[in-house]
Order: sequence, then C-alpha cells, then structure tokens
Amino acid sequence: MATVNRITREAAEHLAIQALEYLAGEPDQLARFLSLAGLDLATLRSAARDPQFLTGVLEYVTADEPLLLALAKHMQLRPQELVSACTVLAGQRWERETP
Repeated sequence: MATVNRITREAAEHLAIQALEYLAGEPDQLARFLSLAGLDLATLRSAARDPQFLTGVLEYVTADEPLLLALAKHMQLRPQELVSACTVLAGQRWERETP
C-alpha cells in the first residue's frame, strides 16, 4: 500500500500550540488541564516551550472525545489529524495507508 500525508514534527507542534490557544479560550478546560499538568498560569508560558509539554497538550485533547471533536471543528480539521499530530510528537512515525 502507498503512504501519503506524512505530518512533520513542526506541523504537529504548530497544531499543539493552536490546541493550547483553544484551551486558553475555554477557562474550565484550561483550569482542568493545568491542574492535571501540575502547572499554573505563571509557569504555563515556559512549559509551552518544551516539546514534551506540547505532546501532553495533544494527549490531553485526544483523550477527551468531546473536547477533541470541538477542537477539530474549531480548527476545521478532522479529529484524526490531531491524533496523528499527537502520535508524531510522542516520537512515533505516522503514515496513513491508502489503497
């Protein structure tokens, strides 16, 4: 089978940053995320520079289906694109097989 649509690490990081921006606009979601991550607003900016933190952002989003669907709709993406970005940031190579 042929493979297409390889997402780059840079593109995955960009999606993670957009996901974090979305969370920042949703106070309840942001508060929950910060609590689970053990962060506060003062440490959020410095944490956002860490690639592992960006992985955590997408892991958080993809683990919550209603949030994943809302974010995908907001970003005008398919939910799978966010899942794929998460996979790339987690250090796994992602390729979609096509017939």
